[in-house]
Amino acid sequence: MAVISSPLSPEWSASLLAKAERVRLIALDVDGIMSDGRLYFSANGDELKAFNILDGLGLKQLMAAGITVAVITGRQSPLTEKRMRDLGIPHLMQGREDKKVALEELAGKTGIRPEAIAYMGDDLPDLPAIRFSGLGITVPNAYWLVRDHADYCTQAAGGSGAVREACDLLLTAQDKLDQALSRYLEPDA
Repeated sequence: MAVISSPLSPEWSASLLAKAERVRLIALDVDGIMSDGRLYFSANGDELKAFNILDGLGLKQLMAAGITVAVITGRQSPLTEKRMRDLGIPHLMQGREDKKVALEELAGKTGIRPEAIAYMGDDLPDLPAIRFSGLGITVPNAYWLVRDHADYCTQAAGGSGAVREACDLLLTAQDKLDQALSRYLEPDA
């Protein structure tokens, strides 16, 4: 099998890859990370959300590679619950305004130390969790202070493949990207 590397990997520093190599759990915000951060409502008041399909497959690849995935969001949304259930994400914490406290609870529950946790968020409620984790990730459309404190800012915007980019970073750093992609490159039998 040929060695596969992300087209972004030359941009990733040795120190970033070292932090990403230690990650055993990634926790993500929803609005602004897994979605574009906008809230859509129908004329009847129903909430609508768009999730990027590339992000979903990336999260499944992480879980298949043994990395735990969690979602921590300040809002309560049946749409978020359905999407996370469809993806098989084992940890969903909704209605959690204090995301650092939620992340600390998750660390205690899973036994994963902060330096082995990545957190991906885009706004001020995410900042304490980003600072708590061993690898803080954000997006270019994040609030400026969050970008200043994150270890890595994706090239893709939130809701537009940023989560998949973070997944590729973790898989690359842990030498698991080849395995995650190999089944798609197998010759037809």
